[in-house]
Amino acid sequence: MKTVDQLIKEEKQILAPYAVFSSESKGRIYEIGESRHRTPFQRDRDRIIHSQAFRRLEYKTQVFVNHEGDYYRTRLTHTIEVAQIAKSIAKSLRLNEDLAEAISLAHDIGHTPFGHAGEKALHEIMEEFGGFEHNSQSLRVVDYLEERYNDYLGLNLTWEVREGIIKHHTSYDNPNSSLLKEFLPDKTSSLEAQIVNVADEIAYNNHDIDDGLESELIDFKDLLDIPLFKECYNRFYKKVKNEKILRYEIVRELIGEQINDVITTSLKNIKKEKIKTLEDVRNSPILIDYSDEMKKKNKELKNFLYEKLYKNYKVLKMQHKAERYVKKLFEAYKEDVRQLPTKFVERIEVDGMERVICDYIAGMTDRYAQDEFARLFLPYERM
Repeated sequence: MKTVDQLIKEEKQILAPYAVFSSESKGRIYEIGESRHRTPFQRDRDRIIHSQAFRRLEYKTQVFVNHEGDYYRTRLTHTIEVAQIAKSIAKSLRLNEDLAEAISLAHDIGHTPFGHAGEKALHEIMEEFGGFEHNSQSLRVVDYLEERYNDYLGLNLTWEVREGIIKHHTSYDNPNSSLLKEFLPDKTSSLEAQIVNVADEIAYNNHDIDDGLESELIDFKDLLDIPLFKECYNRFYKKVKNEKILRYEIVRELIGEQINDVITTSLKNIKKEKIKTLEDVRNSPILIDYSDEMKKKNKELKNFLYEKLYKNYKVLKMQHKAERYVKKLFEAYKEDVRQLPTKFVERIEVDGMERVICDYIAGMTDRYAQDEFARLFLPYERM
């Protein structure tokens, strides 16, 4: 069995000098004893996986509401896919896979039920009370809301994982500046955290294509107008006659093409900026990125998905319905907070009524939110 000292020694031998080393972590909020056979970031990964909030991701939406079908991505399957992509990139760049994996697994842990529709509804409700943003909520979950340890609230994760959570940034995610004070707000994130940003975009763009085709809300002929998709399609359509297998081949190829582009471009950026240390990373612009050509192709793909999938009338119906669920639930609890579980009611004096209700709703799965709506508003529904 490898000891933690051996694992840390291997990191020094294998990882690039500008990677984040476990032995140089800034530590945790609360001191704990060292694990005998796991590095700090491996330990964080395990703490996240065993949390309640992580398990609930199985029944939280990506694009399609949970009851729409078993095939479609959920927050959990998306998270696993992000971690897989992030680890592949980190390994190729000789960066800390364990840190990239831990950030990946936690990056959506504060997401609401019903995807971005649920987040939008909670942000509108909470605008006068500090707002709602799921990166901030993810940090709140791991720092405060999870209750698994006798000596402290939260999961007590390392500073580096917590930084990756709060600074998570994509075209859909913008960090909450008010919470960045603890995390070097004027410095760039670690390369491992930057990898998760890109891995997140690669995962949701390409898997939304898969889900969109499966749902028949988009079809092949529409996608053939998108150069990146058509390039991959042309490599397979003559030799693969089964449409479902063709779809899988194309999505795999799309993901592979983007991963390869990110690795190649990032290495060029690291060389161009003369990166030698982690401090160099923090004083440099974003280094983990697509090439300009891939950025252009990705933008075309995103624009297509926005117009053809996210604005499809069936998806919009689901989203508006989800917003109504969230707003009605909030109103009902605010009318009489005694409808909340006791442990939430007990927190109102410290956190404020609105924030406690927000925490409770944000933690719900799609299914639980729908059931709770029925219990509160349908007269013959069992309690």
